[in-house]
Amino acid sequence: MDVIVESPRLEHHREPFGIGEDAPRLSWRVLQAPAGWRQNAYRVVIERGEAPASELTVCSGEQVLVDWPDAPLRSRESARLSVAVRGADGEWSAPSDPTTLEAGLLFPDDWIARPVGATWTEDPDSDERRPSLLRREFAVAHGLVRARLYASAHGLYEAEVNGMRVGDDALSPGWTVYGRRLRYYTHDITAMLEEGPNAVGAWLGDGWYRGRLGWRGGFRNLYGNDLSFLGQLELTYADGRREIIATDDSWRAAPSPILRSGIYDGEDHDAREERAGWSRPGFDETGWERAAMRHRDPATLVAPTGPPVRCTQEVAPVAVLTGPSGSRILDFGQNLVGRVRIRVRGEEGRTVTLRTAEVLQDGELYTRPLRGARSSDGYTLAGRAEGETWEPRFTFHGFRYVEVSGWPGDLDAAAASGDLVARVYHSDLERTGWFECSDASVNRLHANVVWGMRGNFVDIPTDCPQRDERVGWTGDIQVFGPAASSLYDVSGMLTGWLRDLAIEQLPDGTVPWYVPVIPAHHMWTPIRPGAAWGDVATLLPWTLYERFGDAGVLRAQFGSARGWVDLVERLAGPGRLWDTGFQLGDWLDPAAPPQDPADARTDRHLVATAYFARSARAVADMADALGLTDERARYSRLADEVAAAFAERYVGADGTMTSDAQTAYALALAFELIPDAARRDTAAARLAELVREAGNRIATGFVGTPLVTDALSAHGHVDTAYALLLERECPSWLYQVDMGATTVWERWDAMLPDGTVNPGTMTSFNHYALGAVADWLHRVVAGLAPDEPGYRVIRFAPRPGGGLTTATASHLTPYGETAITWTVLEGELVVQATVPVGARGVLDLPGREPETLPHGMHTRRISLGTAELASRAAN
Repeated sequence: MDVIVESPRLEHHREPFGIGEDAPRLSWRVLQAPAGWRQNAYRVVIERGEAPASELTVCSGEQVLVDWPDAPLRSRESARLSVAVRGADGEWSAPSDPTTLEAGLLFPDDWIARPVGATWTEDPDSDERRPSLLRREFAVAHGLVRARLYASAHGLYEAEVNGMRVGDDALSPGWTVYGRRLRYYTHDITAMLEEGPNAVGAWLGDGWYRGRLGWRGGFRNLYGNDLSFLGQLELTYADGRREIIATDDSWRAAPSPILRSGIYDGEDHDAREERAGWSRPGFDETGWERAAMRHRDPATLVAPTGPPVRCTQEVAPVAVLTGPSGSRILDFGQNLVGRVRIRVRGEEGRTVTLRTAEVLQDGELYTRPLRGARSSDGYTLAGRAEGETWEPRFTFHGFRYVEVSGWPGDLDAAAASGDLVARVYHSDLERTGWFECSDASVNRLHANVVWGMRGNFVDIPTDCPQRDERVGWTGDIQVFGPAASSLYDVSGMLTGWLRDLAIEQLPDGTVPWYVPVIPAHHMWTPIRPGAAWGDVATLLPWTLYERFGDAGVLRAQFGSARGWVDLVERLAGPGRLWDTGFQLGDWLDPAAPPQDPADARTDRHLVATAYFARSARAVADMADALGLTDERARYSRLADEVAAAFAERYVGADGTMTSDAQTAYALALAFELIPDAARRDTAAARLAELVREAGNRIATGFVGTPLVTDALSAHGHVDTAYALLLERECPSWLYQVDMGATTVWERWDAMLPDGTVNPGTMTSFNHYALGAVADWLHRVVAGLAPDEPGYRVIRFAPRPGGGLTTATASHLTPYGETAITWTVLEGELVVQATVPVGARGVLDLPGREPETLPHGMHTRRISLGTAELASRAAN
């Protein structure tokens, strides 16, 4: 069997184009190799311009994020890389297919462009500010070989060249800590240009930069009140000459046909105001103003580390409903995030209005959960005989239902013919993990988690996508990070977000509740330390290291992580108990009052001290991985001290806890805070008893939910964990499924059994935090988990139960695809496991000693004992 190597990847880029690293690390997968083969060397061949190819051979078995093997890249430089590998037999594989990469603008001095925008006077406090268009004409000489547009904005932008849209990204440049980091994107526009006259232009929208942001009315102009485009178009000719057309005061500006645009409120577009040919050469600029130049420190311009937001799917309506009031409502059958595209023909001046919501109540669109978000788009027709196609540019909505008013003609026929389509938008992450089992409801739950993640990974990891909020709550991604990493390659996106977190972190180590911070919003939500939320600084980098094998994220975030733990150490004092100060605790415990979701059954300071111990241990582990001996010793000692103080304060001599609640026991067990086996057994038994006493219904909030099934299954109570998973009464995961949920809700009972919406003000029907159980489905139900960072060692440890007859999971690891399928058939458990080349497996089956597996596919059969069969029958 020949050894086959996949094209190498650079850092965490799906498309290594316009990258910001001058020495990007390389990874590759060995797709095929003989049994027993192991890499012991690799050879990288790099072609750079006209110079002879360079070749580097390294005696190493490493194949994930190995060091760049050549001189650093220069700005704009392109290179081609291929990899060959050698095994112990001394034979080299054929080289991989090459990967082409291109660097972006790596240094501040590369930039000559200045942000430019309109000059007319606007009311800075108004939502009615009209975005602008910007344009510039230029000439292309003979011999053009390459053209690049490096683009960003204060606000959001879409660029056009010669009447054609540049790129397929949306909501660019996204949301970062704008004063310190503003993303730019690199676009190849070579094929869009012609010799002679050409034109470039940009649409602009308020976005997060200056649009209304934040709840309780929100703020405007949080990062600035200008709306500006930053563009640098570079033309390279065959003779080596480079010409730069950069944004400056030679550009022209005019009002766009977008009358208003906002993230929360939607977009209004008047097609009568469109300017035909405005981004083509020869357009009449009469009435256009000279653009005004603004300031941007080029040192703040950064290339992206993850993929942009894109449209990834189109969804057709499944029904057209008529409400009691006569309203016409499209049902798309799925709660999703994106926008509606329409194709329409009608008279000039008619306005079609699209109002969105996640749910109906009494047959009508129910918008109370949106709070202050208008969530409405409007299109005024130009009356073109050939018809008109439109989709909003600079907004997104969370919705399943769309009320359509003003539609000319038969809405039912239009929906059936594809004239109204929902377009799904999110960060275009690579899907890497899949799960399925014999229970259709559990499969629907898993699908709901996937849809919820897609809708809340819109440039940053948000809490919800529909109401006047949509911010990067740190607690939500802290608890959901493992599940996110089981489903998608989030490494590049979350690495970039963590850089913003480190910037926003206060000098004393305080981690904000959400990142980026909304400037001035801390008047309502003060930036003060809070457990579980602030612990994202330690636990998310560690999760990314475990799942993707990237020690670089530990190195980059170690200062932030230890800053957080050092702060909590000062707050706790010598007693090592964090038992003072404001805490959100086990947020949204189902027993909490609707308007006081922090009033949970578990002592919030118990939660805080448990997280203190867990984060101290995480920093010790980070230090160990980075070879920081002194720091490892210091934080290991601190973690031990906090764990001892926790046990003394919160765990009784008999193993019961001061907070006799599911979350308390789940934390103590999952974070290994109970020092002796006897008390651990008692605590686990009490947790199982609490679950049974609750009728197997959920009694945990944001903190306890990701841990409770693991705490049970890891301590001898697998059946109880399954009973919790499969319960259908409220509150439970499958209650939401039975109520028709297609995403995971913010509250367990966001919709009440009678079909009405919970009266609380936080009733999002698309929150991923409570869907963190998906990671347990992959690791424990199916039995697929990393046993060493980056899946270098893969643990296959299925724990069948709950009456399931089969389960399967697969994951595209840094080494290749791994998978497990198990089936219970006639008293036998049949397991099939696949290990990719470069990794090894550990097969841990019930009642058996663990077995090491080399790469390849492996099948094992074991007989289930009488007790196991009886337990399965009872479920």
